[in-house]
Order: sequence, then C-alpha cells, then structure tokens
Amino acid sequence: LQLVESGGGSVQAGGSLRLSCAASGYTYNRNCMAWFRQAPGKEREAVATISGGGARTYYSDSVKGRFTISRDDAKKATYLQMNNLKPEDSAMYYCASRRGGNPLFRLLTPDDCDWWGQGTQVTVS
Repeated sequence: LQLVESGGGSVQAGGSLRLSCAASGYTYNRNCMAWFRQAPGKEREAVATISGGGARTYYSDSVKGRFTISRDDAKKATYLQMNNLKPEDSAMYYCASRRGGNPLFRLLTPDDCDWWGQGTQVTVS
C-alpha cells in the first residue's frame, strides 16, 4: 500500500486546513486509517483514527472538537479537516494504515500501523 499526503501549508492561528491522503496499490477499504504528527524534537503522536468503513473515529484530547477525520473509500482517500488551528498544531503530519481484519477499536499508536506516507508540513503562526 502506498500513501501520499497533501494539503499542508502555512496558516494563521484560528485558520483551517484540510489534509488528504491518497492510497494505492493494495486493498484499502478494510484498513484502519490514521493521522499522526511529529514536531521537531518530539515523539510522533497520534492525532486521529478512523475504522475500516468509517463507522468509528477516535481523537487525541488535544484535537478533539477541532479536527475531523473522514474517508472516501470509492476514492481510496482519507482526510483530516483541521479547524481553529493553534501554533502548537505545527508539525509534520503523516497518514498511516493498519492492515484490515484486526481492528483495535481505539486511537492507533505508531506501532499499530503497517504503512506510512512521507508526510506533509503544517505550520501555524
């Protein structure tokens, strides 16, 4: 499975961005999808997870109520709508996928994921 993120950029505090993750090369629809982020000098942290099929979503406390994860299986795409952005949201954002058939029903950690994208930078000033 190949994952390619897009949609990052620079925005002022309070603004919005929508990240996209395009998947190709493997059966995608049953896979759990997730977004992570990593700021310089910090560990990679989970942001949001969506189950295969999209029925369940999970968020970190730091983004709950501001970010929304969604997926369009017909397009093999996963999205992260980010509203009311804060400077502390600045980081490289990564899309990741967990192989389908073994759902965990919680926010994924980096060790839970089997495939990763290359990342897209988000800067909030």
